[in-house]
Amino acid sequence: MPITVFIRYRLDPFKTEAFEAYARRWLTIIPRCGGDLIGYWAPHEGANDIAHGLISFETLAAYEAYRARLRADPEAMANFRFAQDERVILAEERSFLRPITSRADAPEGH
Repeated sequence: MPITVFIRYRLDPFKTEAFEAYARRWLTIIPRCGGDLIGYWAPHEGANDIAHGLISFETLAAYEAYRARLRADPEAMANFRFAQDERVILAEERSFLRPITSRADAPEGH
C-alpha cells in the first residue's frame, strides 16, 4: 500500500530563509535515497513558524529502507547537521497517510 509522509515543522520564524535552503537540498537527496518528494511548503500568511513537507513511498517497507539510506548518505547527514547547527527546526511531527483519492480520480474537465 502506498504511503505519504506528512511532516509538520515548527520553525524559528527568523530563519525561514535557512529552512528554504534546507528544503531545496532535499530535491536531489530524497529521490536518490528512494523517496518521491512531493514538495516542501514554507509560511506565507497566517502562522509564520509552520512549514510542511510531503514525501511518498510505495510501501512502509520502502520508507524504512529510505530512512536507512538517508543515514548512510553524507549529503543527507550534512543537511541534517546544517538544520541542527542553525537551529532552524524547533520541532518536527510526522504523520503517515494512505491515499483515498487523487487528481487522477477526478472526472475530466474538473
